[in-house]
Amino acid sequence: MNHMTRAKVALLFGIGLAFAGCGGEGGEGPVVPPPPAPAEYADKHMPAGWWADASKMEEGRKLFIGETNPDVNCASCHGKDGKPVKAGARDFRNGERMKLYSDSVWFWRISEGVPNTKMKAWKSKLSEEDRWKLLLFERNFGLAGKAWDAEKKQWADAGTVKVAAADAVK
Repeated sequence: MNHMTRAKVALLFGIGLAFAGCGGEGGEGPVVPPPPAPAEYADKHMPAGWWADASKMEEGRKLFIGETNPDVNCASCHGKDGKPVKAGARDFRNGERMKLYSDSVWFWRISEGVPNTKMKAWKSKLSEEDRWKLLLFERNFGLAGKAWDAEKKQWADAGTVKVAAADAVK
């Protein structure tokens, strides 16, 4: 193998590794909708009144950066500003991708983790309420001012979403 051929092989190998490192759930390749939430999560939604609750969002920020619970530090992978700092972590700033995640699916992923990725299940370390606070904070990177409209099954301006009284922490 001559020098030029080795250089080409090395370049292609390096490009392949770069793509492989960004694969899985967190990769920012083609936008593919996530699977629907399983039955135990499908009917869970953000608690009533939380989409516009600044104090709950601040609590979510503290959880996200590991200030409240040092065992949970989402920013160590997803970055303090939602821009991933580790390969494979979801980029929360990508609104087009994040709008594919209903609040139920997002909550499920925080709770149970994502198989075949480094995303851990957090339900053993965080209460259900704290997991909703995380989602509330994370949503602001790419979907600021939006709330999940369970009736229409899409993200909408937070001020226009009707929240059912049943949407409370269960």
